[in-house]
Amino acid sequence: MSKELVVVFTGAGISAESGLKTFRDSDGLWEQYRIEDVATPEAFQRDPELVLRFYNERRKQVLNAQPNRAHKAIADLEKKYDVVVVTQNIDDLHERAGSSKVIHVHGEILKARCTGPCNHIIPWKKDINLGDTCENGYQLRPHVVWFGEPVLHLDEAFEWASKADKFMIVGTSLVVYPAAGIVFHVRPSVPIYVVDPADVMLPTLPNKVIHVKKRATEGVPEVIEKYF
Repeated sequence: MSKELVVVFTGAGISAESGLKTFRDSDGLWEQYRIEDVATPEAFQRDPELVLRFYNERRKQVLNAQPNRAHKAIADLEKKYDVVVVTQNIDDLHERAGSSKVIHVHGEILKARCTGPCNHIIPWKKDINLGDTCENGYQLRPHVVWFGEPVLHLDEAFEWASKADKFMIVGTSLVVYPAAGIVFHVRPSVPIYVVDPADVMLPTLPNKVIHVKKRATEGVPEVIEKYF
């Protein structure tokens, strides 16, 4: 008999408890930078050195961060369920906690990709500097989705959501589309569990929605113990 499928959709709130700051907590500022200056294709064209420096700082923070209790609780679900994590986060904390199937819809900070048509994507844990190129000579950039760029692996994420037997949302306000549209693909009979201390912009859905207004490290283990 096959295991039930659990799909977990995570956002910045789960990584924040591992010390990774989110720009949405600070009125459009991210580590004192304006988003328009560091997280758009236009910013990279205008001042690539600034953008690379900003993401080099983010990368170091991710490498120094550790998975928290919520990441580990989600990974432990694999003992009982088939689990797919769809994350808006660019860190690798789900993987380091032990999750084996993680879909990064906004990219991965520990990878670099070239700016040329070859679109090479390579593992990358050190700084990216001007002059660092792919094998074809094109400048490297962080493998992250900037504002104005298409989201990654969205069809795959939506397909998994449509097959879920249980669906959990952790640490996201559901305001970043198109990724937040994943909730529309959950079957009406499937319960949706939301873990976030703030009000979540959940659209009107036929599903039973249970919202636990707690931080991820407290709320995720509680929801799993009670409902999974």
